[in-house]
Amino acid sequence: MEPKEILKEKALKITKGRIEILNILTNSENSLSAEKIYQIYRDNNININLSTIYRTLELFEEKEITEKITLNDGVFSYKIKGETHRHHLECDICHKEVEIPCPMLQIQEMVQNSTGFTLTDHDLVMKGVCKDCKKKQ
Repeated sequence: MEPKEILKEKALKITKGRIEILNILTNSENSLSAEKIYQIYRDNNININLSTIYRTLELFEEKEITEKITLNDGVFSYKIKGETHRHHLECDICHKEVEIPCPMLQIQEMVQNSTGFTLTDHDLVMKGVCKDCKKKQ
């Protein structure tokens, strides 16, 4: 979807800065920090205020356009929100299943930023006992 369409769909004002930030995020293979986006602007001789980038990224997260990822150094990184798969937790006793979002996104970003590896797949196995069965024990 084009940046203008995304902004319209989310009932956001269409500005040159918002369009450009969406373009930068869309064209990046990695998540990007506000500082990295600012550097991309500067490298292309485009004048923008760093605080504008921060405000825009927070707005995009609020409107569920981007995902905010906390990296191991405490820096926030952003990427366009896409389809995320989910995992299932199954109770060892009653076999009730609960669906949860994949918690690997942050780990995936940390691995990529620190090693350069792009994860292509992962397996996550979690076992446990649900709260109802835990009360019965």
